[in-house]
Amino acid sequence: NVHFVSSDEMFEYSDVLSIHTKLSERTRGFIDYSKIQLMKKTSIIINTSRGPIINEPDLIEALASKSIAGAGLDTFDVEPLPESHPFLKLDNVLVTPHIGYVTHDAYAAYYGGTLNDIEAFIEGNPINMINPEVFEKPNFRGISQ
Repeated sequence: NVHFVSSDEMFEYSDVLSIHTKLSERTRGFIDYSKIQLMKKTSIIINTSRGPIINEPDLIEALASKSIAGAGLDTFDVEPLPESHPFLKLDNVLVTPHIGYVTHDAYAAYYGGTLNDIEAFIEGNPINMINPEVFEKPNFRGISQ
């Protein structure tokens, strides 16, 4: 029961708009006051992606005027969020310190993978290299053989 809608329709229909995209020139400031004004007064925006995807002054204005019900924000234009930031004064905003991606499974995979990478490098057989040609260069100062 899923169907494609236009960007404007997505803002109009969403009760909860959760942002999951990378920050790029195309997405920077994509969610601005005009888009937020399309949303229901009962809608909530969740951003665990990247702060600048939302035009922050526009979101502050919309939240202060109660154009939407609220926001849950894990990312910001400036991190860490300054103590005097308007988000911390609004009663319809929940902020977290950029930890929305944290799960036990994610940390286990991340740190386990890092340990495997280090062990393989020490053994002289690096894995998961982005630029393996560097390992073969004569001036590489890695592990002594």
